[in-house]
Amino acid sequence: MVRGGMPALPAPGAPIDFDKPPFITQSFGPDGGIVRYYNFDVQRDVPALLYRPTRGGQPIAGQLDIVDVLPGDAAYSDFFRIARVEIPAGVMPRSFADLASFTVTLDDQILDCPIVPKGSTATEGNGVAPAVPTQLWYRGVEIDCLGFGELRGSTKVPTSPIYVTFGTEGFKTVGATAQTHNVVFSVPGDTDYSPLWDVHIYDERAFELVHDAATALKARLVKQGPLVNCPVVTVEPLSR
Repeated sequence: MVRGGMPALPAPGAPIDFDKPPFITQSFGPDGGIVRYYNFDVQRDVPALLYRPTRGGQPIAGQLDIVDVLPGDAAYSDFFRIARVEIPAGVMPRSFADLASFTVTLDDQILDCPIVPKGSTATEGNGVAPAVPTQLWYRGVEIDCLGFGELRGSTKVPTSPIYVTFGTEGFKTVGATAQTHNVVFSVPGDTDYSPLWDVHIYDERAFELVHDAATALKARLVKQGPLVNCPVVTVEPLSR
């Protein structure tokens, strides 16, 4: 999503309504049911760190989690590995610098929480994995992220396949509708679900034939795509 080619995109730092295209996509699930997911960005599979101050091993009332990276930084990722930091009474840190003298313990939990401009909204979903607006500290400044839950992982974020195809302007869709023939291979609740998708781009000539995981696997691949953060928030099982 580059502003030069999409002048209607919000200005830098302006709130984003993620419930409007091109920030949300309607696709197929593994069984051919309808799914909808948010489009965030190309991501590394190496998580950043989110520091969670604790006292006596427990969360501290009124204390926000802390990050030390923002979108655009080389080490930034929407995915944050949780690092617990035990701090003494009377300390309420607001930056990573405030934690430098304390012991950090890394968890095998990764939080999907893309940092977004203040006032951004994402309300789509049928209860599968709704966005949870979350405040964080960054170098003494309160910032916002949208939390989409935790997944197991440590040094790498797990991935799941998605098959997509493109038309002349973005994803190919059915006529004037928003329905793509993209296919995700897992949904929230599946043991192999991850919002970090390993993109496989298939030949658009197979568009009409692709409507679930089985048919996507039969389509000719034309290119391997990037890893993208696209949390699924609506799942409508296939009606049989």
